[in-house]
Order: sequence, then structure tokens, then C-alpha cells
Amino acid sequence: MLKTFALLSLFAIASTSAFAQGRGTPEQQKVCGGDVSKYCRSVMQEGDFVILACLQQTRPKISKSCDAMLKSHGQ
Repeated sequence: MLKTFALLSLFAIASTSAFAQGRGTPEQQKVCGGDVSKYCRSVMQEGDFVILACLQQTRPKISKSCDAMLKSHGQ
């Protein structure tokens, strides 16, 4: 459960304002923030689950490092 919470927090950190609120680690932002901005910009304000679903739908396009982060968290 804690792993899932950490992963979901990761996807809410794509914007600077989200980082300022302390969501996600700097490493998580570095790994997937660009993919969220590039492929999921239209849903960034809709919550963690929507962003996660977007990344899963665009998985063939996301960076290898973000894909590895998702896999390491069981996604």
C-alpha cells in the first residue's frame, strides 16, 4: 500500500507548484516529470489516478527511465 501511495504521489509532481507542495521526490520528478508534461499535460490537474492511467496508456511513448520507475512500483 505504501509503495502504491508513493507511486501515485509521483505523478502529481509534474508541475513546479506540485513540487512546492512536497509531492513526490526530486528523483521521481526527474524520472517521469517530463513524460507527464509531454503526454499527460491535459490531465495534470485531474489527480494521481488519472495521470497514472495516462502514463499507462502512453507507455510505448514514455521514456525508458519512467517505464522502469513504473515497473519498479508494480505498475
